[in-house]
Amino acid sequence: MHFLYITNYKTNIFMKKISFAFIFLLCFIIISCGGNKKKDKDDGNTLRSGYIKIAVDETMKDVLQNEINVYEGLYPAIIEPIYTTEPNAIDLLKKDTVRLAVTARPLNKSELKYFHDKTYYPEEIRIAIDAVAIITHPNNPDSIINVQNLKRILTGEIKSWNEIYPSSKLGKIQVVFDNTNSSIVRYAADSICRDKPLSSELNALDLNKEVVDYVAKTPNAMGLIGVSLISNELDSVAVDFTKKIQVMRVSKEEKPDRYNSVQPYQYYIYTQEYPLTRNIYIILNDFRGELPKGFTTFVAGDKGQRIIKSAGLLPVTMPVNQVVVYR
Repeated sequence: MHFLYITNYKTNIFMKKISFAFIFLLCFIIISCGGNKKKDKDDGNTLRSGYIKIAVDETMKDVLQNEINVYEGLYPAIIEPIYTTEPNAIDLLKKDTVRLAVTARPLNKSELKYFHDKTYYPEEIRIAIDAVAIITHPNNPDSIINVQNLKRILTGEIKSWNEIYPSSKLGKIQVVFDNTNSSIVRYAADSICRDKPLSSELNALDLNKEVVDYVAKTPNAMGLIGVSLISNELDSVAVDFTKKIQVMRVSKEEKPDRYNSVQPYQYYIYTQEYPLTRNIYIILNDFRGELPKGFTTFVAGDKGQRIIKSAGLLPVTMPVNQVVVYR
């Protein structure tokens, strides 16, 4: 009996030690989990979650919508885009309606002064290189143009197709843009025409997609659109658009031919052979460092740049495979 008493006593001591160890381990786990939760918050949870509005140049709509869709699938965030004109996107940023705008140019001096006077110092992050595509009706036999003649068309110096192609029977050239305040109209004025004003006879519709539809049914039309609308081979809408219209080859040379002219393929944007390119920026006025900053980091990072690449634009922070394109 004495032996059994000693055995039970030792067993009780052993069980007490196990209980104490279990309680200690449980407390450690609870403290650790609490610490991790705090650490997650401190490590930038607000960069990945929440709700924001952003303003996006309408010509970048398809690309940015893809970015938003992927981001919202990865993080508990809701991003509401306002697809609008470039000037309005910047105005919304100035009014603090949004803290992130996607544009085809950086802020100018007066816009920067506006922010600086309010002690705001927005960041300008280049996220892609876009191209402006020149499109015509698929039955137009003339599919090559140089920058010089394009400028003469946009300024009104050339009015008819036969002034460039003597055998053409298409008559007057009807040039169409998306709208009068679009970034493509500004690009045509600032980067193509430069020292001469745009012709007053140019036509403005509303959206890039409307330009495609108009050119597709108008044999003598010429349209200027953002290349992302027709360059994404994984997008059924883009593939359908390319069947409706013809994308012109553009040359820098005085005498353009099929050997010195190229279409706005990603490769030719990369090699700078295609002459009509422009930078795309995120303008960020997120002084708190919250979701707008997180989304910007995503777009400029690996996943976001892959989305840009798949849309046919040139990513700026990742390498591009050089593939020979036969002309």
